Amino acid sequence: MRTLSSHACFGGTQHFLAHDSRECAAEMQFAVYEPPQARLGRVPVLYYLAGLTCTAETFMIKAGAQRLAAELGLMLVAPDTSPRVRLPGDDASWDFGLAAGFYVDATEAPWSAHYRMYSYVTRELPEIVAANFAADPERQGIFGHSMGGHGALVCALRNPERYRSLSAFAPIAAPMQCPWGRKAFGGYLGSDESQWLAYDASVLVAGRPFHSPILIDQGTSDAFLAEQLNPEIFADACRRSGQAFDLRMHAGYDHGYWFIQSFVADHLAWHARALGAT
Repeated sequence: MRTLSSHACFGGTQHFLAHDSRECAAEMQFAVYEPPQARLGRVPVLYYLAGLTCTAETFMIKAGAQRLAAELGLMLVAPDTSPRVRLPGDDASWDFGLAAGFYVDATEAPWSAHYRMYSYVTRELPEIVAANFAADPERQGIFGHSMGGHGALVCALRNPERYRSLSAFAPIAAPMQCPWGRKAFGGYLGSDESQWLAYDASVLVAGRPFHSPILIDQGTSDAFLAEQLNPEIFADACRRSGQAFDLRMHAGYDHGYWFIQSFVADHLAWHARALGAT
């Protein structure tokens, strides 16, 4: 692991880092905010998964989350959104390839050699964080935005023993039923749609609810709401399985980081309560 930069921030430290990933067979970048409480012992850790076109820096720079994380004693961790290995056609469109890994383990060539973001997020990155920072692996939560909201829902629903808390901003909640998801799953996972089921949060929650309530915030002026996000499909699946959830619709808010800034404090407080933060 190497440090790209470190910055004092609200009594803690904001790190931007890189390491050689075994899962992605490439260098991966990620960001860690260490709250001041980490100097005294292990603290809860909250993973954030960003959306299409984003990097490991996006949330840490744009969301304004560090002030409250410092008050609550939460460590924040944000990985990149894809490996940065150049592959044929990886930048042909903004919603597939570079910065669009969709948090799946690709099975189709050439993506399968490097695009293993699901295993990277759920296994390798937590190991790296726990080995190098004062993160408590027994107190982990996860949240994300858009593509990353999809990723957070899937990671937690498939690994409830790893995560105590779960939330999302404007997630791609039923990817098998929207253009973004079908494009990504077809490219990374192939044409057999039965292989897609393990990465669709609405399918997963209908089969086995998460052990704790799920918080979702969604703006009503989000340009992607009707075609891509489908929160109503996820909400219906939750009702059918008995999953406790809070889907909050916010009039006038769009899909960007102005929306995330407006409600990120609610999400950090939600996770802090579940994780037993100070």
